[in-house]
Amino acid sequence: MKLFEKLEQYDYEQIVYCQDRTSGLKAIISIHDTTLGPALGGTRMWNYTSEEAALEDVLRLSKGMTYKNAAAGLNLGGGKAVIIGDPRKDKNEFMFRAFGRYIQGLAGRYITAEDVGTTVEDMDMIYAETNYVTGISPAFGSSGNPSPVTAYGVYVGMKAAVNEAFGSDDLAGKTVAVQGVGNVSYQLCKYLHEEGATIIVTDIHKDSVMRAVQDFNAKAVDPKDIYDTACDVFSPCALGAVINDDTIDRLKAKVIAGAANNQLQDNKHGDLLHERGIVYAPDYVINAGGVINVADELYGYNQERAFKRVEGVYDNIKKVMEISKRDHIPTYAAADRMAEERIEFMKRSTSQFLTKQQHTLSRRDR
Repeated sequence: MKLFEKLEQYDYEQIVYCQDRTSGLKAIISIHDTTLGPALGGTRMWNYTSEEAALEDVLRLSKGMTYKNAAAGLNLGGGKAVIIGDPRKDKNEFMFRAFGRYIQGLAGRYITAEDVGTTVEDMDMIYAETNYVTGISPAFGSSGNPSPVTAYGVYVGMKAAVNEAFGSDDLAGKTVAVQGVGNVSYQLCKYLHEEGATIIVTDIHKDSVMRAVQDFNAKAVDPKDIYDTACDVFSPCALGAVINDDTIDRLKAKVIAGAANNQLQDNKHGDLLHERGIVYAPDYVINAGGVINVADELYGYNQERAFKRVEGVYDNIKKVMEISKRDHIPTYAAADRMAEERIEFMKRSTSQFLTKQQHTLSRRDR
């Protein structure tokens, strides 16, 4: 009963436990909300300490996808899946094919993609059993590497946040401190360099830093010094929880806009940013380019169309800022409200439509 109480409290729709003794599959699929459409969210493979930990993670992640997809303007709900196991040694083809059959059994209520611990090759094995999977190999009509599209969304979202802080979205002459130089943030640096921004980078991997220094004339700083760096925009693009009690007082930027997930360690840090007048672009709104990109695969992937849709991240960040000012709330809360308002609007519209249909049928019966 405790599980059902939790599902009811946060309005989850469905939990599916999946096991296959032959392949060793132990997985959980969580469908949080399908008000806006089928649930889309990746499959994570992780060596969880317990089944309870796996359940907690998949519940948290699936709810997050409901908000991310809604805020991105997608006609998709939120779902997620986790496979319990060590991705470095426990994978096999039969595991992913068995998992694909479970997804197929949901008849389109849940659509998966790659996530932490899974790869394009893993998605290809799932694809052997179901069409309800995105992020497969380009040979099958997929979009391929999502990094450039995700980076483009962060770039246009950053411009919207800069416009809020400075009255113009021009990044020429602005100093952007980029924390982490992975695939997405390298592409982000490319966009920033092309517009004439001054780029400061840091990463624990020196070769990644040197690549950005050489290609974009970036300045390198030690990872521990990035928070103290004078800049207009701080762009977290690596680990989560980097806005915390130890770092928030050190920040020099007027804007925080980056690709990393879960940038705030706690909501109180979003409150502090708001109180100090620092413009924070909520992470799941600004980094939605990846999910927008894979969602385009559901219509037959077209890169030009996908990039055009990702441009909408600019307007989504603007809307978050408008709600923040309208309701006098921090931007992280405004992002949640934007997603919730879209879902509630759909629920009301559906309810009104069904009521109208019932009245029509009732009159016919008379």
